[in-house]
Amino acid sequence: MTERFHTITLHVNGEEIREQVDARQTLVDFLRDTLALTGSHVGCEHGVCGACTVRVNGEIVRGCLMLAVQCDGGRVETIEGVSDSGEIADLQHAFTERNALQCGFCTPGMLLAAQELIAPEALRDAGTPSRATIREHLSGNYCRCTGYHAIVDAVEAVAKRRFGES
Repeated sequence: MTERFHTITLHVNGEEIREQVDARQTLVDFLRDTLALTGSHVGCEHGVCGACTVRVNGEIVRGCLMLAVQCDGGRVETIEGVSDSGEIADLQHAFTERNALQCGFCTPGMLLAAQELIAPEALRDAGTPSRATIREHLSGNYCRCTGYHAIVDAVEAVAKRRFGES
């Protein structure tokens, strides 16, 4: 018989965490319910909407599709962590400037997805993404409020600034 509870050790936003988790608990539920990191949201619970987006070992993932036990020994970064570190300060400012957030439900996932696309190493390798590329990259994150134009404007502006085009 398989054990229902497991003790995991992981680094969340740079802090080592050791917790006992239910083998079936999703990563987003673990972050929200156990660690009180509520910036990542639970939307569709099918990996479609992107509201639960977090980074695991440097890659964005859907927190509703990953189990907390799968992160044992790994590194998890939430919107709180990347925000507190200042990593996405320019993106946050651009989203505010261009009214690219309204209700805010999708914003954490949208910011993490955008950061993945326009991180300095990504820009160094691929250059400033086109508006079509930005739309494509963000297509897995649903927003029911803004219509995406303002979001694409914000991401494009930050990408150009980071790449030295404006």
